[in-house]
Amino acid sequence: MKIIGNLIWLIFGGFITALEYLFAGFFYCMTIIGIPWGLQCFKFASVVIWPFGTNIVPKNDTGATSLLLNIIWLVLGGIWICLTHLSFGILMCITIIGIPWGRQHFKLAKLALTPFSYRIN
Repeated sequence: MKIIGNLIWLIFGGFITALEYLFAGFFYCMTIIGIPWGLQCFKFASVVIWPFGTNIVPKNDTGATSLLLNIIWLVLGGIWICLTHLSFGILMCITIIGIPWGRQHFKLAKLALTPFSYRIN
């Protein structure tokens, strides 16, 4: 199921979305200040390209730096990315067939809210 789900995800928007996150990551990494946010965009791209079978787990060593970076991320656009994934997740879950893809959008919404507090397994 993971391979089929990932292939369908990839064909119907996963590849384009991953390219968008990669482009944003390169854009952020052009400045020294933007490198932490660029790395988070690369993390998003790795999850978006192959989301089925990818686990997002909380970090144990989050501190004040992660909190500050998450707040800046939230203000600069993280809330809009989260709302986009939430709305796509709700739309996908309207039909029974779309529920697995909706769950992946919910997983991405959780990561979009506070990306510095999670790691990818």
